[in-house]
Amino acid sequence: MRGRSVSPVFVGREEELAALSESFEDALKGKVTAVLLGGEAGVGKTRLVQRFAERCAADGAQVLLGGCVELSTEGLAYAPFTAALRQLVREQGPAAVAALLPEGAERDLARLLPEFGEPVGDGETDTGRARLFEQILTLLERLADARPTVLVIEDIHWADRSSRDLIAFLSRNLHIPQVMILMTYRSDDLHRQHPLRPVLAELGRVQGVDRLDLPRLSRDEVAQQMTAILGRVPEYARVEKVYERSEGIPLFVEAMLDGGEDCGFPESMQDLILNSVERLPEETQRVLRIAAAGGIRVGHALLAAVSGLSDIELETALRPAIAGNVLQVADNRAYVFRHSLIQEAVHEELLPGEHQRLHSRYAEEISKDRTLVPPGRAAVELAHHWYGARNDLWALISAWEAARKSFKAFAYTEAVPLLERVLMLWDRVPDAAERIGADHTAVLERASEAAHAGGDVDKGMKFVKAALKQLDETAEPARVAQLVVRRAAFKSGKGHMGVIEDLRDALRLVPQDSLERAEVVTQLSRHLMLRGRIAEASELINEGLRLARRHGDRCLESDLLMNLALGHSLNGETESVIALNEQALEIGREEQAHRIILRALGNNIDSLIEMGRHEEALALAEQGWETARKWGRLRGSGLFIMNNWAEVLEALGRWDEAIEIVEAALAYGPALRTRYALLRVRADIALGRGEVELVENILAEVGVFKDRPEDFVQDITNNARLRIGWHLLRGEPTQALATAEQVLAHPTSSSKAQLGWRLLSLMRSVCDAAEPAEPERTAAARARAAEVAAQLSVIGPVVEAYRLSYSGDFDAAAAGWERLNRPHNQAKALLRAAADAARTGDREGAAARLKVALPLARALCATPLIEDIVTLSRRVGGGAPQSQEPSDLLTPRELEVLRLVTQGRTNRDIAAELFISAKTVSVHVSNILAKLGVTTRGEAAAAAHRLSLLA
Repeated sequence: MRGRSVSPVFVGREEELAALSESFEDALKGKVTAVLLGGEAGVGKTRLVQRFAERCAADGAQVLLGGCVELSTEGLAYAPFTAALRQLVREQGPAAVAALLPEGAERDLARLLPEFGEPVGDGETDTGRARLFEQILTLLERLADARPTVLVIEDIHWADRSSRDLIAFLSRNLHIPQVMILMTYRSDDLHRQHPLRPVLAELGRVQGVDRLDLPRLSRDEVAQQMTAILGRVPEYARVEKVYERSEGIPLFVEAMLDGGEDCGFPESMQDLILNSVERLPEETQRVLRIAAAGGIRVGHALLAAVSGLSDIELETALRPAIAGNVLQVADNRAYVFRHSLIQEAVHEELLPGEHQRLHSRYAEEISKDRTLVPPGRAAVELAHHWYGARNDLWALISAWEAARKSFKAFAYTEAVPLLERVLMLWDRVPDAAERIGADHTAVLERASEAAHAGGDVDKGMKFVKAALKQLDETAEPARVAQLVVRRAAFKSGKGHMGVIEDLRDALRLVPQDSLERAEVVTQLSRHLMLRGRIAEASELINEGLRLARRHGDRCLESDLLMNLALGHSLNGETESVIALNEQALEIGREEQAHRIILRALGNNIDSLIEMGRHEEALALAEQGWETARKWGRLRGSGLFIMNNWAEVLEALGRWDEAIEIVEAALAYGPALRTRYALLRVRADIALGRGEVELVENILAEVGVFKDRPEDFVQDITNNARLRIGWHLLRGEPTQALATAEQVLAHPTSSSKAQLGWRLLSLMRSVCDAAEPAEPERTAAARARAAEVAAQLSVIGPVVEAYRLSYSGDFDAAAAGWERLNRPHNQAKALLRAAADAARTGDREGAAARLKVALPLARALCATPLIEDIVTLSRRVGGGAPQSQEPSDLLTPRELEVLRLVTQGRTNRDIAAELFISAKTVSVHVSNILAKLGVTTRGEAAAAAHRLSLLA
């Protein structure tokens, strides 16, 4: 028996090892979050990672190891994270790990490891997975606070959907020093439809994610590898032959040298890989075939049970495979094939009958003793093996159980294919319903729920439609109603019409005085409010409150109160809004309902903005954000709050800060409507700064140019306002007027007081600009706007300032905006007041107003406004306003960026230094170049010294 054919020398990877070390150095500074290491199967990814991990550990880093297994594609969710977490618990203990998390958060991790107790049972499928993601993010951050931390995830080409989503989430959101994720994948496995491809494309656009491709060995490196394995320098002809046949893949070099002095050259690579196996004793080969059916890793006790061998017999049979480096001994008395290619090759050699018998044996033994596999894996292992055994009955039963377990672990995307398997096998099992305790429709319902929670709208809609076809609404109205409500949710998620109709249909089906009716009322009333149908929604809410209180559902009661507050908000009754939200907030605190608390906080931020209480809104936004983060609800409620936060900053003219908040929120991958809301804030700033291309890109994504049907009042109004602003920015007042006419034809689109007055104040500008070309249309638009204005309430200083702008009292409006500390609105009002003064011959008054407006516009980098102010200043005879003092030329953030530019730092370096994105840095640099009147970074540095900007 030959010894191991593995090089004792690390060959040909010093450059890649240095690159990994450099990335880790950058990670220590917070510049790098993750590294993607790609390479062909057998090219040496694992060995490189092992050497890197050893080096990191020797330097004092915490190295956590997790790997994906091929079984992950069949529902084994979060496999690499479970493995890493298990290692951490083994090293530190569950109590120490729990202490790193917010109070009670370890119960979310209990869905992955039983050591953390009973999982939280709140049943909120829409937020549960987001909370789990947040807790793992928090755990890595806390670990990194104590010492450098490296999370290694191998073979992500096998990662389950939930693991892929979590990988993307962590890569986007790990923004602290001392932590890095290193991931490997087979580049040659990524066919065009491979699910990892879009993830890699997405991560390629994320700042802080490095990519490293591991090439094949060169001819000289193959010679070094052969020398290390053989213990002597091989003949040139032999090196040539091995290099030509192996094509520089280290695993194949080892396999060829394993053939001995004659160095045979099999016809196929599979034969080459099997060469080392076929020279082992027959009994060893038999046991290896059994092990291969169990996967790349199999426990000693499980292999003994399946093979029927005693401990001594099994060890005797496997010893040659271990000595020949076909198998390796892992922790917890397990055996691991040295490379997945070896396991795959051995498994493919199984005869059809042998394949079924072995999978059946594994299923039988695991069924008898589930401790034979790691905790949490039994259900998925059974589903895998019973399906491999072609046992339809037990494949169906085990897939149903595995789907249930997936739900428990928030692995909804893994539950879907398992439930699809149940549906596929249904007709093959005559008593399927009795076997799993659920009928075919219930499986479809469960599948639609999993698809909804996992965000797969298209597949979820198919499940709902199929289930509805099997139900009779007269026999099972409540069941049909639940599915119709879910269909409405799918339509809403896709931005499709028919949501209200579905919810009305569901309301018709549920019993009159039932809690189910209150639940449907809650959904329907909210959608009606968002569409401006306040009276109908309010009537429904009163009914819903009566039912919720009768049945004692306080969370439902608080949701209804907040729906009612939404109606008051649309009517401009902000004090009532805050009072109702406070009621809901109190209920949320009493019930410890995090979702309710955060929704109420977010709503109150919006109300404070409308009331002009911006500092309070900012404080509440920061509090809400931290609370959402603490409770693991950052991607849901937290992003809604971040949007409100950005809106406050935009209104206050703190545009650079608003941009940073928007970009940070977008990095979390928000739901579509939240994403659009964030983009609209960014578009407002882009309009103010004259960034035409950026505005066009945002409006195109939001769907403004396609005239996509919108039914939410706020969305309709804001989209129209942005489109009008875009036309005005492009110098197209006639097109702006056409958009204004469309909006005025739908009065409900501007029924919310602040939205309405803001839009009307803009329409005055449109009419003033379009009047010379279209006097009749302009007159009609002014008349229609007056009718709308007569219907709008005027409550609060913000609404009053917009009303003053609409009515043409620009001086009063400017004073109002000044009191509210809204510089952009103030400067625009001053410009309009100056234009009016100039028309009446008051040139001195016009110049005085422009003198106040110009520094406000310059501080904002509001280029279009600056140009208009300068142009009018020249017209009134005051000449061009004096230039700014050099110290006032740039904003504080721009000065910080310029300081680093003068040091020769790249955008990426600056982003890491200032904790902002590289994209934001690019915007700052562009603004700096424009303000300084230069075209290069070198010229900007020279100007900075000449003007003493950094003194």
